Amino acid sequence: MHPGPVLSSTFDLGTGDTLPTDFYGRAGNPTWRALESAIGDLDGGECVLFASGMAAIGAVLRLAARDGALVLPADGYYLARSLAHAELAPLGVAVREVPTAGPWPSPSLEGAALVLVETPSNPGLDVADIAAAADGAHAVGALLAVDNTTATPLGQRPLDLGADLVVASDTKALAGHSDVVLGHVSTRDAGLAAALREARSRGGAVPGPMEAWLAHRGLGTLDLRLERQARNAAAVTDALLAHPAVADVRWPGHPGDPAHAVAARQMRRWNGVLRFTLPSERAVGEFVAASRLVGSATSFGGLRSTADRRARWGDAVAPGLLRFSAGCEDPDDLVADVCRALDTTWTTHESHLRGTPVL
Repeated sequence: MHPGPVLSSTFDLGTGDTLPTDFYGRAGNPTWRALESAIGDLDGGECVLFASGMAAIGAVLRLAARDGALVLPADGYYLARSLAHAELAPLGVAVREVPTAGPWPSPSLEGAALVLVETPSNPGLDVADIAAAADGAHAVGALLAVDNTTATPLGQRPLDLGADLVVASDTKALAGHSDVVLGHVSTRDAGLAAALREARSRGGAVPGPMEAWLAHRGLGTLDLRLERQARNAAAVTDALLAHPAVADVRWPGHPGDPAHAVAARQMRRWNGVLRFTLPSERAVGEFVAASRLVGSATSFGGLRSTADRRARWGDAVAPGLLRFSAGCEDPDDLVADVCRALDTTWTTHESHLRGTPVL
């Protein structure tokens, strides 16, 4: 059993010149270290915990930006690109964007200090070949960082595939209960880990001990939750592919997905997040309203299934594109609910096209 959270910002310094391991709440906490040890074991490296996934990504980008260009996924999480363009580009840092799927290596890597890939990507659910991206980055002297949020360490170990850094929003599936905001970076390079810890303390992006404790508690059911979520994602994907209201379904675990072959080589298990497109923004509202089990919420990886219309956040996607996070509901219940909601949505959509009222 892991110990309870240490809820203190102040520690006894003693009287000597050498500081104890814990001397101030912004520099360290036993609860952080317990979770860092556990996540580090799963990632296969040394883990540095941050207050959020964006704090973790921001620390990685700022750490590398002084040495050259940044290469980011054009179809990945929009805030990573926003941070680079809004904060680092004005300082003279070259920011380039490449598709998640590559090609790897890419001409855009020349002069890069850091290449960040997100796989499976958010919200597109495309897949990057991590080993190929690592080879391409290392050939030009750049570091490769992999955002592993969607897969989690149980689904994928980027450090084993050649990545220098693995970053994740632990707010999502790793903590898994939709009750914390947290992130981390793991690496096998002791110098990088030390620099990240210094950046965390200097910048103040420190996690709360209660959040760290809750995430550590959540690790105990991570394997069980991922198994159910992936099973539900597979069942929902099959139902979506058969429904006339739905287009552009992507989930790397499906044998027919364009990224399945690459994903199968590097992922140890499938994730619970997929995407699909409904005919319009209005259709999305009708789908969510008709569902009893699927909530309208951002973030993903929680116990409850949720759907998030990504165009509202500024992603360059169709108005009806939904990122769907399969939760831990009974698979038959979830599929039945999704199909009922889609049937309602399709009936309404067809009625709108004909100009007739729905009775």
